[in-house]
Amino acid sequence: MENQEKSSALYFRDFRLFWFSQLVSLSGTWMQSVAQGWLVYSLTKSPFYLGMVAAASTLPILLFTLIGGIAADRFRKRNLLIATQALSIIPALMLGILTDTGVITVYQVIFFAFFLGTVNAFDMPARQSFLVEMVGKGHLLNAIALNSAAFNGARLIGPVFAGLAIAYMGLPSCFYLNAASFIPVIIALSMINAKGEIRSSQESFLKDLAEGFYFIKSQKDIFYMIILIAVFSLFGIPFISFLPVFAEEIFNAGPTGLGLLVSATGLGALSAALMLTFKSDIKNKLRLMSVSGLFFSLALLLASFSKLFALSLLLLIMAGWGIVSFLATANSFIQLSTTDSLRGRVMSVYSFVFLGFTPIGNFLMGIMSERIGTTNTVAAASLACLAGAAIFAIKHMNDN
Repeated sequence: MENQEKSSALYFRDFRLFWFSQLVSLSGTWMQSVAQGWLVYSLTKSPFYLGMVAAASTLPILLFTLIGGIAADRFRKRNLLIATQALSIIPALMLGILTDTGVITVYQVIFFAFFLGTVNAFDMPARQSFLVEMVGKGHLLNAIALNSAAFNGARLIGPVFAGLAIAYMGLPSCFYLNAASFIPVIIALSMINAKGEIRSSQESFLKDLAEGFYFIKSQKDIFYMIILIAVFSLFGIPFISFLPVFAEEIFNAGPTGLGLLVSATGLGALSAALMLTFKSDIKNKLRLMSVSGLFFSLALLLASFSKLFALSLLLLIMAGWGIVSFLATANSFIQLSTTDSLRGRVMSVYSFVFLGFTPIGNFLMGIMSERIGTTNTVAAASLACLAGAAIFAIKHMNDN
């Protein structure tokens, strides 16, 4: 029993402080996400502005994440995270005040979405590369899996709390609660002993950035992973944006059916994260990535053709399991293969591709849906994912 406890990243005091505070903060983040969507639609009654807010929150990932990776390597990661968490309070608090006073406009929401997205562009590379410094390389996969479990657990809990808060305390309460949720994280980070390594550099930002790209290109396994993540982000992950169409036009299930479809994906993601938390390590990570990548792509392809609601729920659970299994394992593989001095920049490329390409995929698939229909678009996108996953799997088998 003691050995099992020690195999968990939660055995480390620093990570315990970090993880439990993150669970609180992520629940607040999901509450704000639901409230913000409700606020925008209430103000405009327009799906266009929902897309504008989503774009404003993700555009900074494309613009600033690579710079955030350089910052993560040049400054102490703990201090950088304390700064990003403190700055994250501002948009939540302002949205709460402006909504409470009745002067909120959709353009203010767009501005604060962009502001928070910019903060996240610096937060994510520091957060990803800080994990290994809290738990060590031997417990990194478990730490990543636990983080994913917290994220997906909060994705199930946060929206429920948001609905209750809106019903009983009013819409602004979600923003106030999210602002307050960052305080435990700041306190926890201030108590953490690990501060993060810093690297003195006389090089320019461009040379630092080029060094990270050169490292990825020189490591063929990492290079192939980044390419496949790009394919999944462009053609696979955006499928969730089109679930309302399936719920309404294919299944005639309405908003209740949509909630079940989204929850099925979240349940699959959470099950994958929990599975990985119970494994202290996976010896053949490339094999698991090959299997889970194919699993995700096949499940998504079959779901695009399914006319049975129950079958679609099962397939979306499988798709959620596949994508999180792939991404969490790829995350740990990349970090374990990267030197400490480069980890922030390499993880910024990971975040750039994983999160930055998804809005581009949404845009491309939206255009295709107008021309050939949503079902055909998701099917074609799934085939692109399946082709990428198959090439990755074949390449891995050839190398072994």
